[in-house]
Amino acid sequence: MEHQHHNNHTEEGHGDHGGHHGHMLQDFKRRFWLSMILTLPVLLLSKMIQGWVGFEFTFPGDNYVLFGLATAIYFYGGWPFLKGLKEEIQHGKPAMMTLIALAITVAYGYSSAVVFGLEGKGFFWELATLIDLMLLGHWIEMKSVMNASGALDELAKLMPSTAHKLKEDGETEEVKIADLKKGDRVLIKPGEKIPADGVVFDGSSYVNEAMLTGESKPVKKGKDDEVVGGAINEQGSLQLEVRNIGEEAYLSRVIDMVKSAQDTKSKTQNLADKAAGWLFYISLAAGVMTLVVWLMLDKEFDFALERMVTVMIIACPHALGLAIPLVTAISTSLAAKNGLLIRNRTAFERSRNVTMVIFDKTGTLTAGDFGVKTYKSFLEDFTDEDVLKLTAAVEHRSEHPIATGIMKKVKEKELDFPEAKDYENITGEGVKASVDGRQIMIVSPGYLKNHELEVPSEIKEEGVETLVFLLVDDSVAGYLKLADKVRDSSQKAVSALQKEGIKVIMATGDNEAAAKAVSDELGLDGYHAEVLPEDKQSIVQSAQNEGEVVVMTGDGVNDAPALAQADIGVAIGSGTDVAAETADIVLVNSDPTDLSSLIVFGKATYQKMVQNLFWATAYNAIALPLATGFIPKLMISPALGAVLMSLSTIVVAINAQLLKKKFKKG
Repeated sequence: MEHQHHNNHTEEGHGDHGGHHGHMLQDFKRRFWLSMILTLPVLLLSKMIQGWVGFEFTFPGDNYVLFGLATAIYFYGGWPFLKGLKEEIQHGKPAMMTLIALAITVAYGYSSAVVFGLEGKGFFWELATLIDLMLLGHWIEMKSVMNASGALDELAKLMPSTAHKLKEDGETEEVKIADLKKGDRVLIKPGEKIPADGVVFDGSSYVNEAMLTGESKPVKKGKDDEVVGGAINEQGSLQLEVRNIGEEAYLSRVIDMVKSAQDTKSKTQNLADKAAGWLFYISLAAGVMTLVVWLMLDKEFDFALERMVTVMIIACPHALGLAIPLVTAISTSLAAKNGLLIRNRTAFERSRNVTMVIFDKTGTLTAGDFGVKTYKSFLEDFTDEDVLKLTAAVEHRSEHPIATGIMKKVKEKELDFPEAKDYENITGEGVKASVDGRQIMIVSPGYLKNHELEVPSEIKEEGVETLVFLLVDDSVAGYLKLADKVRDSSQKAVSALQKEGIKVIMATGDNEAAAKAVSDELGLDGYHAEVLPEDKQSIVQSAQNEGEVVVMTGDGVNDAPALAQADIGVAIGSGTDVAAETADIVLVNSDPTDLSSLIVFGKATYQKMVQNLFWATAYNAIALPLATGFIPKLMISPALGAVLMSLSTIVVAINAQLLKKKFKKG
C-alpha cells in the first residue's frame, strides 16, 4: 500500500500541475473571445472612434450602455490582470500584470467618472482594446510555455499495472502493482515489463534496461542478480523477489529528481516582466508628477486629471503585451518546421549563453542500435564477408542481442549464408555448429584465453563494447566488433559546437571502454562512463556550480533528472516519451547537428525579443512627455496617442516576422 500511496500522490500532484496549465490556457482563450465580442459595440459607441471613421451613432442612454459593456470587459476580461496585480504586489515584484492592471483601472475609473458627470473624454475604447491585446498576448504566451508537465505521467506509464504473484503452491495470481509488498515473489514472462525492483531467485534472461539506465544492449540476468522495475524482460522467464517499493523504488527516485529540478527551474523571470516592472514605476511617477505640476500651475482639476490619466494609459503600450509572445509563437513555429520542438521558452532564450553541452551516448551521439561495427578475416582462403556469412549461419536462430546485431548487418549487405547443423550452446562462452562438414564456433575473448588460443595483436588494445571471434576447426579465422554505432551527424555536431567555443562532454551509463572509444572517435573535451541517473544530474550541477551554462541532451529515462536540471534540456526525438516531456527542446529529427542550429537560432530569437521590447517602449519615450502637456504646442491628444500606440504594435508585428529571414541565415 506504501507503493500505491506514493504513486497516487505523485500522479495527483502532477495531474493538478498539468491541469492547472491547461485550465489557464482555456481561461485566457475564453476571456479573449468574449471580451472581443463586447469590444465591438464599445468601439461603435465611442465618440472618438466615430470621429475617426466619420459617422455618428447616438441614442438616449448610450453612455450608460457603453459603461455597462466596459464594466463587463473590465471585470471579466481584466480579472487575470487584477488578480496578478495582487500576487505581484504581495511578492514585492510589480511586473506585467501590475502595469496592465494599473492602466486598465485608471482608464475604467476615469471613464466611469466622465459618464457620471466629470468633465473630460472617456477611454473605454482604450480599456477594451488594451484588455483584448493583453489577453491575446497571454494566451499566445501560455500556449508556448506549457513546459514539462507531462514528464511525471510518462514516467509512471513505464510501470505495468499488474504482476503475476507467485502463491505458496507455485500457482500465480494476477495482482495490482500497488498491492505488492517487500518479500513477495513474482513471475515475469518473456516480453513483459518488470513490475518492481527486486532480485532474481530463479530463471535467466536478457533484460532490456536501455530506457532506464542507458545501457545500449540487453543485460543478462540470472540468480541473485538485481533488476529494476520498468525494464523489459526480453527472453526467458524470471522469478523475482520484490525488494524496493514506493519511495525507495528506482523509478520513484527518478520521478522525485525530475520534479525537484523542474520546480527549481520554473522561477525564472522573463524580459517582458522586467520591462513592465520599470514601466509601472515610470507610469506611476509620471502620472502623479503630471497631476501635481498642473495643479501647481493653477490649471483646473479636470484638465490636470485628464493629463494624468492620458500619461498613465500611454505608459502601458499595447505592443508590450505582444512583443515577446509574437516572437515566441513565430520562433516556435519556425523551429518546429526545422526539427526543433521548443517546449520551454525561458530556457530557449538562454541558449545564447551556452558554454557546455553534455551529451548522453546511447541513442544521442550513437544510434541506439547495437550492431556490427567491423568484421575481418585472418585466413587467406576466407574473405571478410565469409566471416560474416559463417557467423550468421550459426547465429541466425538465436535471439541473443549479439546475434540480432549480426543478422542486421547480414540483411543490410543482402548476403546469403549456408545452413548450420548440430547447433550447441557453450555456456557463457559462445555457440558452435556444423557448417558444410566443418566445425564453426562463435566465441568470446574469454574462450580464447581459457583455451590458450592466441588473440591477434592488432586488436588486443582496442576498446569496444563487444568482441566475438569466428573459429573454424579450432583455428581463429576472424572476428567481429559489435558496438552501438556513432551517428553520422555526431562528428559534424561536435565540431560545430567546439567552433562556437562550447565544451562538449559525454555522460553515459555504458562501460569505460565503450565511452572512451566514442570520445576518442569524436574528439570530445571529456567523458563520464558508467554513471547512474543521480550521477548525471550531479555532473550537470557541478558544471553549473563552476559557472557553466549547460545544455544536456539525452533520450532515456535515466537522462530525465539531468534534462530537468540543466539550463536547457534537449531530448532526442527518437527516444522515450519521458525524455521528450522533461526536456525544454526536442530534436524531432534526432539529429545532433540541430543543436548548433538551436544555439544560433536562440541568439537571433533573443535579439528579436530585445528589439521588440525597444519598439514597444520607444513609443512611450516619445508619447509620455507629450502626454504630460508640458511641451508647448506639442500636447498629445488621446487620439494621437492611440495612433502612435497602433504604429508601435504594427512595427512589433512586422519585426517579429523578420525572424524568418534570420533563421535562414542561421
